[in-house]
This record gives sequence, structure tokens and C-alpha cells, in this order.
Amino acid sequence: MQAVADPRRLLLDGLRAALDATGGRESVRRRLAGERGFAPRFAFAVGKAAPAMMAGAFDGLGTGIERALVITKHGHAGDGLDPGWPVAVVESSHPVPDESCLAAGRALVDFVDAIPADAEALALVSGGASALVELLPEGFDASDLARVNSYLLAAGHPIGVINRVRKRISRIKGGRLARRLAASRTLNLAISDVPGDDPKVIGSGLLVAHSDGDIAIDDLDLPLWLAEMGRQAPPLSGADVTRRIRTELVARPADARSAAAAVYRAAGVEVVEHPDLLEGDAVEVGRQVGDAIAKGDPAAHVWASETTVVLPPDPGRGGRCQSLALAAALEIREHPGTCVLAAGTDGTDGPGDDAGAIVDAGTVARGVAAGLDPERCLRAADAGTFLEASGDLVHTGPTGTNVMDLVVALKVAPR
Repeated sequence: MQAVADPRRLLLDGLRAALDATGGRESVRRRLAGERGFAPRFAFAVGKAAPAMMAGAFDGLGTGIERALVITKHGHAGDGLDPGWPVAVVESSHPVPDESCLAAGRALVDFVDAIPADAEALALVSGGASALVELLPEGFDASDLARVNSYLLAAGHPIGVINRVRKRISRIKGGRLARRLAASRTLNLAISDVPGDDPKVIGSGLLVAHSDGDIAIDDLDLPLWLAEMGRQAPPLSGADVTRRIRTELVARPADARSAAAAVYRAAGVEVVEHPDLLEGDAVEVGRQVGDAIAKGDPAAHVWASETTVVLPPDPGRGGRCQSLALAAALEIREHPGTCVLAAGTDGTDGPGDDAGAIVDAGTVARGVAAGLDPERCLRAADAGTFLEASGDLVHTGPTGTNVMDLVVALKVAPR
């Protein structure tokens, strides 16, 4: 293994390559470039990467799109959309939905309902769509939606369970939106942010056929009020309504992992790409990652990650990536030459604007010198406060993609 002059810079270079490889604009443009026999007049995009994906659609298809709708997270609209394009943009709340999410759901339904039966349509879906758009059963409002999602996030359920519940209580998720889409043919392009890259899970499968088992919640220990909401939702769409919809993936977490790994190999670093997803409690996973890299041989270990954090009643700053990184920092503090990167590929980690963090052997000492206790910050879900003091937060801004989290543990050879 060659000596690495700046390990932290190398980790950031790998992150940038991962984001470039899975960017919504380029991924969609690449898929649509040269498309023959498909000329959608209507296009809609939902998710954190929706603006970038829609820009890629216009890049790939030219001016054939007559009307388009983009629904994305507040602050993620960006500048990729040309003001001259016929695109309406709706911003919504994420990760905790509010009234704007119901308004976005209504805007989506109104747009889809207006697509004529003789037209072709393009749908673009990325991570975050599950929270950004919703239409609840009659009689339920924004306060019910906020209660549902606050419960699901605080309980620390994995994303698969969260999306299963969201689909059960929805009038548009679980393929139910397809019932309203009368277009003669629809191409549904998705960026995967879920384990296994299952299209039924991405964005809660707005246009993908589901079975009753896909939305079953009887095996979950849910509060009675939430189970009752599920009983009020409409039945699933039949396979006949999704027959005219073709779903394809244009970017996956594995693509990000491989792109980052290629950067490290080019720098002369031994690389281990882990095909298994990092899952489970973020703090415990962080401790395991930190301990393994501290004790192991010089190398870069690369994972896609989807960990969880059980929130205390009054959580502090930072999401699962920052919790994972700080927990890893505790394990590598006596091991110079070790670093751990944990970052959300969408550019956000939890409710703040930080993508994640890069920690090294000096992280804990720097934070302690600022008067903070790392273990206390972890218990309070306040890793971000510690990592800001230690100077280890990573900021990317909205990235135009969302392929789960990227975690890299790097140990470099002595110079």
C-alpha cells in the first residue's frame, strides 16, 4: 500500500466520485439519450433528487415535454432546472412531514389525473418521496400524519418497516397512484435508496404493483390508533392498472460504493468493498467499524449503509451518520493513521444541513478540549454538536442523488 499524504482529502475525493456516479441528472440523461419510440408529453418527479432527475429528462428528451411537476425537499430545488422549461416546483417537508406534504400529495394527484389516456408519461422517483408526498384516508389530516411519522422515526424502525406502514395508511403509496394514471405508456425511472434495490420500496412504490403481504402490518407492535388508520386506507391497485408502467433503476447504492472504491485503488490503497449493507443501531455499528479498522491492516473498507438511531425525548443535533462517526472516533482515538467517513449521499444527515462527518484519531481530543463529552452526546443524539466542535462535519449541500449512506473506514501505512 502506498503512503497517503492526506487521508481525509482522499475520503472526500471518494465521496465526490460516488455522488458523481449516481447523480440524478446524468443517470436519467444517460438512460434517455437516444431513446426511440417513446415521447412523453408529461413528466413528474418526486424525491430529494427530483430536480436533478427532471433536468436529466429534459437533457435526454429535448423539448418534447409539455408539462412537468417536481416535488422535492425544502431547499433542494437547486438551480438545475432551466426557467424556460414548463416545470412547476413544489417543496415539501422531510423527514418529518407537515401540511406541505399533504399539499404536495394533492398536487401530484391533480397532475396525474390531468394526463390524458392517449399520452405517454415519464415518472422519476428517488429517496425521500415517502415522506414528501402523502394523501391520507378521508378524515385524517396533517396532525395525524405528523403523529405517524414522529412515532416511526422515534421508534428506530428500519426503513423497510417505516415504508410498509406508510404504504398501508396511504391513498397513493403501494402502487395506488397507478390507478389514477391513465397514460397509454409510462416509464418509471428510480434511484434506489433502499436495501435490495426493490422498486416497491423506493418512494413507497407509488407506481409499482403490490400484494397484500407488502403492506401487512399485523406482525408489528403498533399503537391502536395507527393500526386503525391502516384499516381505513383503500385497497391496492390490481396488476391490470400497472401493466402500462415499466420501472427501471438508473442508480443504486452499489454504484456509489464502487465509484468511491475506484478512487482509493487509484491512490494505491488496498480496498475491500463490502457487499453487505451496514444496518442496525448507528452507535453500535460505529463502534464495530472503528474497532475493526483500528485493529486491522492498512486498507480502505467501503460500505453502503442504512443504520438507525433511537431518539431520546429531546434529541440534539445530527443524524445516524454523525452518530456512527462519533462512535467510531471513540474506537480509533489511539490509532494515528485511521479515519472514518460516514455521509448521506443526499447531502443531509438527519434534520440538519450536514451530510455527515470524517473522524480521525484526534477527533475525541478536539471535542473534549471544547468542553464536550462524546458519550453524553451520543446518548442525547447530539453527535453533531460534538463533531462541529471537533471540526469534523462534512457539508456537500443538495447532491442531486440519494443512494443511502456511504461509510468508509481507512487505515493508511506509516509514511
